[in-house]
Amino acid sequence: MTSTRSDRDTALSAIVDATERAIAEDAENANAFFRAVGAGSDGVRTQIRVGRHDVVVDEPPALGGEDAAPNPVEVALASLLSCQVVTYRFWAAKLGIPVDDVTVEVDGDLDLRGFFGIDDAVRPGFTGIRLAVNLSGPATDADYQRLKDAVDEHCPVLDLLRNPTPVTTRLATG
Repeated sequence: MTSTRSDRDTALSAIVDATERAIAEDAENANAFFRAVGAGSDGVRTQIRVGRHDVVVDEPPALGGEDAAPNPVEVALASLLSCQVVTYRFWAAKLGIPVDDVTVEVDGDLDLRGFFGIDDAVRPGFTGIRLAVNLSGPATDADYQRLKDAVDEHCPVLDLLRNPTPVTTRLATG
């Protein structure tokens, strides 16, 4: 059964409203915890468990893999893309801006000299990421710009990529 835009928007608005009420009642309700667990497999392939989902990450043959799945940086781009779609949908519902469809393209540049330690002045991560978002629907360009501004301010994965996040590493051996 295909839902209409108004059904989707109504459902998302209800989720936003219920979440805001729950957080207003107890700020602890705003805290969420996520976990991924994984292990190396054949070559450079990684088998990952995220919640109830199994995910495989691999590299192309040029980087020692078999190209059996997206590589880690492709997964990062996919995470940004999907988070953008979700955030556009939620914020469109929250702001009452009708959106029929959201499509996103994302690409990034990576200089492998950083990853391979060839040049320590080159960072191992992306040197640039570009998002192309296409919204369709009956709203005005000004409404869609307002929606974009809200998404840019509230998209969790975009925030991860734009701002330093404290990361700690614990090593166990044996």
